[in-house]
Amino acid sequence: MTLLDRTKSIAKERGISLTDLAIKAGLAEKSIYSWDRSNPKAENLEKVATVLGVSTDFLLGRTDEPNHYMNETEKMLSNIDLKKATSNGAVLSWGGVDIDEEDMAIIKRLLEGK
Repeated sequence: MTLLDRTKSIAKERGISLTDLAIKAGLAEKSIYSWDRSNPKAENLEKVATVLGVSTDFLLGRTDEPNHYMNETEKMLSNIDLKKATSNGAVLSWGGVDIDEEDMAIIKRLLEGK
């Protein structure tokens, strides 16, 4: 897989277009599309990797582990969808104290912008 292919693939998994990815990374809208013809500057690659939540090594094909720099706990927590987790009955906690249903309802309203 090329750099562009890996970037497209992980962006698709994250539900973001390459144009939106470039904008969020502070790059020109279509700049990522040129990565099939020329290598990006290291700082631009880092910006894109940060937005996608992966390492530059992953984008460059040096590893198949998107977050090889994270410890196991960070990896486990990095892709949790709180909406799915709570609807499946997962109990969340803060500082070792379970978050009760009333507080969870408040958190959901805040996250949903209501």
